[in-house]
Amino acid sequence: MDVFAYLVAAWIFLAGCYGLATSRDLIHAVGCLSVCQCATYVLLLAVGYRDGATAPVYSDLEPGARPVVDPVVQALALTDVVVGATVTALLLALVVQVSKRHGTVDPDELSELRG
Repeated sequence: MDVFAYLVAAWIFLAGCYGLATSRDLIHAVGCLSVCQCATYVLLLAVGYRDGATAPVYSDLEPGARPVVDPVVQALALTDVVVGATVTALLLALVVQVSKRHGTVDPDELSELRG
């Protein structure tokens, strides 16, 4: 069961990548990128988990009395959530601008983006 969380993170990432590869809509692509990014939440939870550990609050116990979880991983997970929300909002704003300028959100119909 030690690798179960890592397998779930990999599955979520691959599901998002599959949706991204088969997407015919820019809004759907942004959603699939968000799903890929959500896999990092599970990965960070798996890295930071310690069996039997408590929150890293040292006011009521001596250092080393019982195991605690790593607060850096918790801070990274929170930062990951904020960055993910910001990137998703930015990408959706770009999709709105593409829709206003070109009248479509289908990547195949955007001829100006072809090289």
